[in-house]
Amino acid sequence: MSETSRDGAAATIRNPVLPGFHPDPSIVRAEGRYVVATSTFEWFPGIRLHASDDLVHWHLVGHALTDPDHLPLRGIPDSGGVWAPSVSYERGLYRIVYSVVRTMAGQTKDLDSFVTTAPTLEGPWDRPIYVGSRGFDPSLFTDDDGRLYLASLRWDHRSGHAKFGGIVVQELDPVTFDRLGRAQVVHTSAELVEGPNLYRRDGWYYLLLAEGGTGWNHGVRLARSRSLWGPYDEDPTPVLTTRDLDPAATALAGADGPSQGWHKAGHGELVEADDGGWYLVHLASRPVMTAEGPACVLGRETCVQAVRWTQDGWLRLAHGSTLPVTDVPAPVRVGEGWAGSEGERRSQPGDGCLSPDSLGRSWVTLRAPADTTWASWTDDSPSRLRLRGRDSLRSVVDQSLVAHRVTAPCVRLDAVVHADPREPAHRAGVTAYYDTTGHLFWYLSTDDHGRRVLGRERRDAHHESDVELDVDVSGWTSVHMRLTVDRDLLQLAVSPDGARWQHVDEPHDTAALSDDHAGLLRFTGAFLGIAVSDLAERSRTADFADVTITTEAAPLARPEEPS
Repeated sequence: MSETSRDGAAATIRNPVLPGFHPDPSIVRAEGRYVVATSTFEWFPGIRLHASDDLVHWHLVGHALTDPDHLPLRGIPDSGGVWAPSVSYERGLYRIVYSVVRTMAGQTKDLDSFVTTAPTLEGPWDRPIYVGSRGFDPSLFTDDDGRLYLASLRWDHRSGHAKFGGIVVQELDPVTFDRLGRAQVVHTSAELVEGPNLYRRDGWYYLLLAEGGTGWNHGVRLARSRSLWGPYDEDPTPVLTTRDLDPAATALAGADGPSQGWHKAGHGELVEADDGGWYLVHLASRPVMTAEGPACVLGRETCVQAVRWTQDGWLRLAHGSTLPVTDVPAPVRVGEGWAGSEGERRSQPGDGCLSPDSLGRSWVTLRAPADTTWASWTDDSPSRLRLRGRDSLRSVVDQSLVAHRVTAPCVRLDAVVHADPREPAHRAGVTAYYDTTGHLFWYLSTDDHGRRVLGRERRDAHHESDVELDVDVSGWTSVHMRLTVDRDLLQLAVSPDGARWQHVDEPHDTAALSDDHAGLLRFTGAFLGIAVSDLAERSRTADFADVTITTEAAPLARPEEPS
């Protein structure tokens, strides 16, 4: 990634600006910097926030929803929870509107939408205010007269009707966020549309839409009207899409293909830069070829494209195609000085060491925070985390799991596991995790005779197995575990001392850690982490030391290559 010139010369934005699981990006320019909010679904804390002063270098500010009373997620299904936050800045306040989805299956979708505000990006964020339940992907729009409106998808629960029932607009009180008047459907489309964002420019109301669903058919399309309430005419040409490309060809060609490796491009928001140029933040994915076919193991990532307004008032990517590109000219900074700190000008690293400072930031948990009832730092080492075993990794209630996003094609997790299991119900180890029905868990346990063993649990749409691995760890005081991801393969190695390593399981395909696995409805991303379960008494603990994620790790020996 090139550095931004401090003499005002243009630099290069290198996509993805936020690698790995960072879907549904929303952007605003406020207080001299750019802010992006992304979806977190069932992961806690909720609503991930990054900032940049140049669109090139990004740093993690934190999260908007850090209080479990403000975000009760226990029992939320896989890929439920916080969907598509939209961030804005008005009257000296940051505002984020978002939905919490509680039902995923069938025609019914139970959800509530909320607004939370804060005087600074770092918080504190106020208790969320309820603004309706009609549909997800909400956004806020302030018109020139100061009136405030909420736009969202309208979800139609009725049998025999299209579930994606158009775009609905509701006026809100600009201070209290109380709903005013009646909500109205302002636009419907023959195509599936969602993710609405309203803008006003040159006498037009513009409606920027996510189109085609968030898979291979995804895209961004613009519609416009002279009235906020419509009717809106759609531009026949999409702003952004990769739907006409073959995902298998993209997976095989990678960065050498026509989309430079990108697919599923869509769900965008616009921002005007300091120099008057316009940019589109959007999600996209990079498929790799797995045993199941093309799969996006890194999930939906955040990208930025330069856009331009045409003479007839429509929007196009600045480079003249509808396909995303990896390298994008950054805006030329206007004025003197830098709005952000030195840390903000630094690219956010993908590597991470689990520590008291990183827990709850780059290392996250499921559905609830890592509080002292089940996670605590030991007195003898500031980098040694003790987890109390609770539910299995199939639970949606009380999982004792701490994990980090997979942010690069080659990633390695290292952890030293200190555990004293007394029965098969006690398990402690490392996991490659997508959700409750897609994960692998390598653990230290005992058999029925009290002998210490290593085992592996595998759960996905095609396999459900729990096996003992052929390695004798009975004399080991601790178990060093190393979990390596190399594009489409995943494998575990163990060591008694961190020096002598041996692979103890076959390589596993990573397709089950992607949105694309078996045609399931999935929206989150792949994680590597540590976990403990106790299905006997929910009291057994294990300690984890020197837990680190390393990106660009040495790849695995492929099956066709010598070890």
